[in-house]
Amino acid sequence: MSVVAGVGTALPLAATDGKLVPFIRLDSAHPELFAELMETVERIARESAFTLGPELERFEEAFAEFCGTEHAIGVSSGTAALELALRGLGIGPGDEVIVPTYSFIATAEAVSTVGATPVIVDVDEETALITADIVAAALTPRTRCVIPVHLFGRTVEMDPILELCRGRGIAVVEDACQAHGALYRGRPVGSLGDAGCFSFYPTKNLGGWGDGGAFVSNDAELSAKVRLLRSHGEGTRHHHEMATGTHRLDTLQAAILSVKLRHLGEWNQRRRDAAAQLSSELAGGELGLPAPVSPEGDCVFHLYVVRSNDRDSLRDHLDARGIASAIHYPTPIHLQPAYAELSLGRGSLPVAERLAGENCSLPIFPAIEDWQVAEIAAAVKDFEGAAGN
Repeated sequence: MSVVAGVGTALPLAATDGKLVPFIRLDSAHPELFAELMETVERIARESAFTLGPELERFEEAFAEFCGTEHAIGVSSGTAALELALRGLGIGPGDEVIVPTYSFIATAEAVSTVGATPVIVDVDEETALITADIVAAALTPRTRCVIPVHLFGRTVEMDPILELCRGRGIAVVEDACQAHGALYRGRPVGSLGDAGCFSFYPTKNLGGWGDGGAFVSNDAELSAKVRLLRSHGEGTRHHHEMATGTHRLDTLQAAILSVKLRHLGEWNQRRRDAAAQLSSELAGGELGLPAPVSPEGDCVFHLYVVRSNDRDSLRDHLDARGIASAIHYPTPIHLQPAYAELSLGRGSLPVAERLAGENCSLPIFPAIEDWQVAEIAAAVKDFEGAAGN
């Protein structure tokens, strides 16, 4: 059984009595889609066009339209998108950036990479997201940016954060790496702040066949800076305006993502439907279920996360029933060795610490079948019944 899941973690799948509910199904499990993707790979290989060029530009145009933004720039990862957004905003040493502790470390890591200081804050108990009140309590004269994370596919309540920050000249960069296609007040995430950042890691709602990411924005000047920062500061061929390194999205990944982007709306809806079915079947039980989505918000259920006071026993029970599960972010960012110098010891951000100790991710993916959802629910109910006895 997998103990912890995260970026780069393989998830072994257990089977009992011929029943199998994997944690996720990737493209090779979908013959028609896989065949189209393989044709795309062969076409790119024959064209020998592997970096930049029209294929990438077509994906960027399509993704910008999908996100409701004027600009989209393909980059090498979601982490790179965050880093380049901060660099494009001129954020660096002496500046503070507010980030939630309950997230993948990349959210804070990008801040550290540009030389700024991550101000790591707690999250809301019900949604596991930051709020305007949490941000307001962490503001200082050095605050230059806030990074709300649309964690697990759920949208942050953005308007109060935007109102708070815009009146103070503080940038807002959305970490939408788990929320491709989620809507807030009818607008796609990524289009709400100064910039939005996405990951195309293979397990994401829109995932490639390797690392990849995108920066999106309606700010033409900021987008032009990020485009330079992406590829050696090269404005025109052999003319480098700044020394930046390289953070390009491979053309092959862009071509694969273009194919999959056409299906993303349908896939997200299937995730929502499966989550609604699972929540309905588990209602009234002992597990803490995902909070209802607000009328203004949305959730595309990158992950379906429940809370249990006896998480390890629950996972052992699910494993015995042939149902995979995972733990996401068992150690909040403020307790990671990489941030020990911030002296935020155990107990300093109690909500996230409690969530990290109780949260368990159950299987959810677009191809999940109704009988598999029913199997998950039945296994959980059996566990609750045994615990009650």
